[in-house]
Amino acid sequence: MKLLTRYILKEHFLPFLYALLIVIFLLFTNFLLRAVDRFLGKGLPIDIILEYLFLNTAWIIALAAPVAVLVATLMAFGRFSEDNEITALRSSGVSFTRILWPALTFSILVAVPLMTFNNTVLPHMNHNARMLARDIYRKRPDLNVEAGYFIDDLPQYSFIVKGKRGDRYQDVHIYGKDRTVTQTSIRAKEGSFQPLDDAIMVTLYDGEIHEVEVNNYQNYRRIIFDRHRITIPAEDLMLERRETGSRTDREMTLNMMDEKIAGYRKRTAAIEERIIKEFEFSFPDTPIPASMEDLMTLVKKQQNIEKKETVSDPNRSISRSQDLINLSLRVRTDYQMIAGYERSINRYTVEIHKKFSLPSACIVFVLVGAPLGIMTRKGSFFTAIVFSFGFVLLYYLFLIGGEEMADRNYLHGAVAMWMPNIVLGAVGLVMTYQATHERTMFQTPSFRKGKKKLS
Repeated sequence: MKLLTRYILKEHFLPFLYALLIVIFLLFTNFLLRAVDRFLGKGLPIDIILEYLFLNTAWIIALAAPVAVLVATLMAFGRFSEDNEITALRSSGVSFTRILWPALTFSILVAVPLMTFNNTVLPHMNHNARMLARDIYRKRPDLNVEAGYFIDDLPQYSFIVKGKRGDRYQDVHIYGKDRTVTQTSIRAKEGSFQPLDDAIMVTLYDGEIHEVEVNNYQNYRRIIFDRHRITIPAEDLMLERRETGSRTDREMTLNMMDEKIAGYRKRTAAIEERIIKEFEFSFPDTPIPASMEDLMTLVKKQQNIEKKETVSDPNRSISRSQDLINLSLRVRTDYQMIAGYERSINRYTVEIHKKFSLPSACIVFVLVGAPLGIMTRKGSFFTAIVFSFGFVLLYYLFLIGGEEMADRNYLHGAVAMWMPNIVLGAVGLVMTYQATHERTMFQTPSFRKGKKKLS
């Protein structure tokens, strides 16, 4: 049996690596096509670009690993079935459950390190990637002047050149953007541009400066020069790396999110205590309303009572009615704050459970992939990709939809994140039961037909 276990594990290992590289390549290519616009015209060094791409491989690996397990399982069991090895093992008294155990063991060997990866490596790489993306976005384009096009990214000037000869630009036109006092335009036959740390040094040759006052066009100046220098401020011309302590939910470890949740619960408890005190003072014998709707119903009911009593007694003070209005406004704000804290808690709960539910999909995909591979009787990579596409799409639709509903506080975060595993896991258990008892849920089309004997 040890030999059988090693054999099945070996049949999973190489297809898993192959599928993992293919899926990572596909996801990385899709990401690169969407992110390429961030690099264009920025004059970024190659090491910054490579660092940004590397930091974004973390979430790609987290998504690709479960898919690779499904593809590997389909390929392995599809080849076992295609070569009649499953039939041979069953005829030798080996049950399908015994054949399935090594595959489940392989999925656990992938899932456990992936959980650790999601809690330790992934948050920090996501954080660094976001910080670097922000710095790249803030960086102004480097000095890459193209003839015939306006350069309008600098704060004080825009300019255009007509051509370039050697290291000097020809027929340079520079226009000042600040036109509150004077309008300035500079023309030169030649010019050179030298980037500094936070500015651009422009050296112009053989040109003219034209200045005219905005309020009085008769005040005009024309200056002719042989050589003229302008220092144009250009903040963030060079990429400046910044660091911040603030992190989003996808950039936090379990401990960080637990601290956030504890802080929100502490604030919620303080608000609930304040609401209780408000109602004990205003309504001593009335139970605390469970929701904002119940609060408004209670306040309106009491206001109607106060209005009737005020009409029947003109000398009665209306301060009580105003106190009720002020109370409803204060408590409504408190309920809204509690609802906001609950949404935040649910959002962090989603991320906590996602760190475990997504790696656990490796086990679910084995339960689905093993019987599906036997039914397809094909061990090729193309067949595995085709049949895994539907299950992967269904899984991520449930995952994304559950996360969206949890963020809106329609579902608890734990339910939202484990629902895809529960649904597909149930499907996988049914398929595994069918395969164990050698029942067929469906069959792939077969073109082999029995030949009729010719007399």
